[in-house]
Amino acid sequence: MNYRDKLRKNITKNYIFTFFTDFTFTNGIWMIYLASKGLSLTELGLIEGIFHLTSFFMEIPTGAVADIWGRKVSRICGRVLSLVSSVIMIFANNFLGLSIGFIISAISYNLESGAGDALVYDSLIELKEENSYMKISGINELIMQVASTGGLIIGGLLAKYDYSYAYMATAIVTVINIVHCFSFTEPKMDLEKGHKSIKVIKEQVIESFKIIFTTKRIAFLIIFMEAISMFNTSIFFYFQNYLLGNGMSQDKIGIILAMSSLGAAIVGAHAYRIEKKIGEVGIILVIPIIISIAIWGAALSKYYYIFFMIISALESLVFVAVGDYINKLIPSDKRATILSMGSMIFSFYMIVIFPLIGKIGDLYSLKTSFELIAFIASVMSIISCFIIKKR
Repeated sequence: MNYRDKLRKNITKNYIFTFFTDFTFTNGIWMIYLASKGLSLTELGLIEGIFHLTSFFMEIPTGAVADIWGRKVSRICGRVLSLVSSVIMIFANNFLGLSIGFIISAISYNLESGAGDALVYDSLIELKEENSYMKISGINELIMQVASTGGLIIGGLLAKYDYSYAYMATAIVTVINIVHCFSFTEPKMDLEKGHKSIKVIKEQVIESFKIIFTTKRIAFLIIFMEAISMFNTSIFFYFQNYLLGNGMSQDKIGIILAMSSLGAAIVGAHAYRIEKKIGEVGIILVIPIIISIAIWGAALSKYYYIFFMIISALESLVFVAVGDYINKLIPSDKRATILSMGSMIFSFYMIVIFPLIGKIGDLYSLKTSFELIAFIASVMSIISCFIIKKR
């Protein structure tokens, strides 16, 4: 098989990698699992805050590692640490032990967060097919959400018997994914990096910062996209306890979360078509307003689960479309580093918001926490409108 065929195979292999990565059985039950070990909502917020604090400080170094040592190496290391994290989560029984598991999980997330997209996009550049990235990203989002849907349903069923079964099953799938990672082909443009030294990493980070600060469009798109992700992620995780508090069983919670992932899968797969109809202004101006309204609906309406599904679907649309906008503006040799900086912004949001939501949930109720998220989303939507009007 020649080099170009191997690069083209990266696209299909990435679909498989995405399926195994998101076919996890713990996303729908981890907050309930930790609560069963005696953690309060405040402690749940803190432990997620620890995850994102770790992620905040590790995003840039791991992004630079992917740019200099290679995306494939970064991916393999990320999956290995994900396996270690799952094992720790099975056996840990206190806040400290669980926090260590989350710290390792954060680093595994960091090692993947810029590397995967960079590997795919740079493969397309060498094939001169980068214009197909949004469509490919949409398919990838479809696979991710379908895998997540299956994982949520199965995870909910496993949790009815024993929460640790979900983590054991996730560990097995991760082992399979580690083996699969070795089959990727590193684009030559990523292999020709020069000296692999700390000095090179430092220069990589400094140059990437300069690109963001001198290209305001990149900065705005990153801040915008990660804010949308923050709203969706915060609601997704606390929604588990919200539904449990409303008397729903673990398997029914898994089904509701799975339905939201399925809706996100359908929208994500058609994101490139939707984007063609509504354009960048529609994605950046209209969609955030609709998301804000949907968050208010999740907080105030008795049909909160329907609004939750709308939020998930629209976040998927933004992720695919804005991800394409950003990649078109980034030079290949800085791609993983800059994308990791975007994830760092997401971590900053979560460090501030997630523990706050948990504390308010403990003091008042999760309904009040959702109202706070809706208010913040509304304010940020108004700010985005002013920025776009100015542009």
